[in-house]
Amino acid sequence: MTRLFAVLISLSLALTAPFARANEPTPPALAARAWLLYDVGSGQVLTAQGADERIEPASLTKLMTAYVTFSALKAKTISMDQQVAVSENARKSSLDGSRMFIMPGMPVTVRELIQGMIVQSGNDACIALAELISGSEEAFVSRMNKEAQRLGMKNSQFRNAAGLTADGHYMSPRDLATLAAAIIRDFPEYFSFYSQKEFTYNKIKQPNRNRLLFIDPTVDGMKTGHTEAAGYCLVSTAKRGSRRLISVVTGTTSDSVRTAESQKLLNYGFLSWETTKLYAANAAVQTFPVWQGKADSVKAGFTNDLVLSVPQGDAAKLKVQLESRQPLKAPIAKGAQLGTLTVTLDGKPLGTYPVVALETVEQAGFFGRLWDAIRYWIKNL
Repeated sequence: MTRLFAVLISLSLALTAPFARANEPTPPALAARAWLLYDVGSGQVLTAQGADERIEPASLTKLMTAYVTFSALKAKTISMDQQVAVSENARKSSLDGSRMFIMPGMPVTVRELIQGMIVQSGNDACIALAELISGSEEAFVSRMNKEAQRLGMKNSQFRNAAGLTADGHYMSPRDLATLAAAIIRDFPEYFSFYSQKEFTYNKIKQPNRNRLLFIDPTVDGMKTGHTEAAGYCLVSTAKRGSRRLISVVTGTTSDSVRTAESQKLLNYGFLSWETTKLYAANAAVQTFPVWQGKADSVKAGFTNDLVLSVPQGDAAKLKVQLESRQPLKAPIAKGAQLGTLTVTLDGKPLGTYPVVALETVEQAGFFGRLWDAIRYWIKNL
């Protein structure tokens, strides 16, 4: 008869877990429409308001334009030093917004267009890159929407590559954090563009509009946005020690307010929360007995680091309980779920995580299976 096998594991090391709301530090009040603070290491949202609200993203749209551009670079369909022919459409499309001042017939490379898009927030750079990669802005936007779906961005839809106001063009704070984290994860070789403080093209020097880069040395990205309808917005990221946080602040009344509120949110995350590793990837959490297999046991754990965020000072209070269905019978495939690990803080559940087989256990031969069947029958008399 199948039964539940529970193992209590004592922890002498610090661990991480999805936070208990009852113990959550009081977040700061922000003068913004919607915001979110995301811990990249644990994948947890530490605090948020209007996380899934569909907002006009303005130039925060350029995060997705950059993601698609970086994907094209990685696929080698374009190259950094490639010369780009600037169309009249790219020049005209940015006359009423931020631009890097590219002109038809003037030499410009992909590298320069990326800096124009990220540092100078140039709408013209976005159109030029879109036309280079997909042939037209319309085709490029279709690719932007496909990437959003693939990344699980459920409240995002794009109508253009630069973030101009348009019906049906929207993102949410949660989706913005998802996208920012994807850029950091998938394209670390290009992430340094987001910390660049100024860029000069066509003899015109423009500073990065992310003022946190000039105020907080731990901030190394990412993107500002502003339209009359969207207000002043900022997706920022900072790394202090081994921790990286992403802050999304939207709908503030000025550049200085979005800067101050973003700094406030980042400081709250670093000072009021801690992130710690519970288990390393591919390290055995427990070894379970296996019946009718060529091996008599199987190592169980996680294929990725189990990292969790908790309020400062609470890591030592965490407890875990591992449960597995017994008996486990071969064959067992590597990666098959064998049980669940429940993490609690002060008796309150923080999260439950699947524990998987870290190795394959093949089925034993006929006599091995017969012998185990007899042993199991005797064991349960």
